[in-house]
This record gives sequence, C-alpha cells and structure tokens, in this order.
Amino acid sequence: MNYQILKNIVDEQLLRFEEIYEEDWSYKIAPEKWSKKEILGHLCDSAMANLRRFVITQYKENENIVYDQDFWVKAQHYQNAPTQDIIDLWKLLNYQMVRIVENLPKEALQKTCDTTKSEPQIFTLEFIINDYISHLQHHLKAI
Repeated sequence: MNYQILKNIVDEQLLRFEEIYEEDWSYKIAPEKWSKKEILGHLCDSAMANLRRFVITQYKENENIVYDQDFWVKAQHYQNAPTQDIIDLWKLLNYQMVRIVENLPKEALQKTCDTTKSEPQIFTLEFIINDYISHLQHHLKAI
C-alpha cells in the first residue's frame, strides 16, 4: 500500500527542512497568507484529522470527520511556535500514519467516511489515504 510512499516523503522533507533558515519559516508574503510554519502547521492539522479518519472508519462507517483549516491554524498559533516543535509534531504524526496504513486490513480500505462540512460526500478509506498523500505533496511544494 502507500505507506512506503508516505514514509519516503516524510524522510525526504525532513532533510530538506534542515536547509530552510528560521526567518524563511516565519516570513509571510501578506498578513492573510500562511507562512511556511503555518503551512506545516496546517499539514499537522490535516494529519490529526486524517488519523481520526484512518482509525474511526475501520469500526464506524460514514462518520462525519471534518475540520476548519483556517480556524485550526489560527487557534494552534503555529506562527508563534518554535519551528522545530512544528517539524517534530509533523514528523511524529506522519510516522504514526505510516504505521496505521502499513497495518490496515485490506478489507478496511473499502470502508467509508464523510469528510465534508455540508452535503455529505462519502469516500473510501483508500481514496482518503491517497488524497491525503496528494494534499501533503501539494502543500510541501509551497515550503
């Protein structure tokens, strides 16, 4: 399954993060735009929401698990957090995701979850895992 792809992404990005200067992590191109720290924080939030989806969907189908990304980033105060703390959180959350995905029973991949705020949209766990990886790659390009 995709656990090895996810692990490789995390390992490669951790090396790349070491090359980013602290001032670059905090820089915002506009007050309403996220800094690199906030983007990585958003990826932590996404990992937290998806960890719940990966676990809960195995025993309770069609559970509605959503989060408000802008509110979460603001509420978590990533901009003022030490960069290394955010990196460590992101690393540990994603390594936990690797463990979950690596050990998922094959039949769990077809179980479903509702990830939407309004009209229900039901997705398989397999789709949610692949979508998480795509989402991760998309935002990592901005860091």
